[in-house]
Amino acid sequence: MSKFIHIDNQGATRIVRINRPERRNAFDLEVRQGLAEAILDARDDDSVKVVVLTGTDGVFCAGGDLKSLTEGERTVYQDRDRIRRLHPWFRELVNLEKPVIAAVDGPAFGAGFNLALACDFVIATERARFCAVFGRIGLVPDLGGFFLLPRIVGLQRAKELVFTARELPAAEAKELGIAMQVVAPDALMPAALQLAQQLESASIEAIGMAKNILNRSFNLDQDTLAELESSAQAVARHSAYHAEAVGNFLGKRPLAFQGIAKP
Repeated sequence: MSKFIHIDNQGATRIVRINRPERRNAFDLEVRQGLAEAILDARDDDSVKVVVLTGTDGVFCAGGDLKSLTEGERTVYQDRDRIRRLHPWFRELVNLEKPVIAAVDGPAFGAGFNLALACDFVIATERARFCAVFGRIGLVPDLGGFFLLPRIVGLQRAKELVFTARELPAAEAKELGIAMQVVAPDALMPAALQLAQQLESASIEAIGMAKNILNRSFNLDQDTLAELESSAQAVARHSAYHAEAVGNFLGKRPLAFQGIAKP
């Protein structure tokens, strides 16, 4: 694991922290390799039910490392391959069949913005700022931005954010559906962990199947979604979690998961 990615387990929640504050948690080669390892490890560890992705020292991730972009000579095909190598592990993050919470403080720019968008929920501090900054240096969004942003904010607003490369304050990010909750800086991790710990008592298998289908819902027709729904519900119906929950309900005992109120 990269020394710039810190892992901390709190119960069944795994905290993955980008920890390179002297570079503003830039999305450089070492950080992205460390993130790839951390995501795959969380995927394969059955003791992990929820993942919280965060930064350090008032920075979530300030985006790509411009210095590394100018080092060495690469052909256009090498640059293409450099971006393509990001997508296998990033796809694992987007489709991880466990809840993923982004706890965002300070800037989430460029690739950092898209890292936050890849998570199921974004909890931001009042000083968080989001920006599809690529246009400022004549680039287009990468790291899944074309897929994620329009699905969350709609096509017209996605174009506006990409074309203008303007900063998005936390309050507006919440209005657009990017951030679910905005809190004071000292309340960020308590809020993220509270949500994570509540989700720990849910059926992570059912959530995982629902997430898998929801992530595909914009690309599939109604009949295909109905087939996926039927298969997933049959699997969930035969789970030990469902059997225990039904038993508790019929026996008038408390359910392990009571649902979560809107923050």
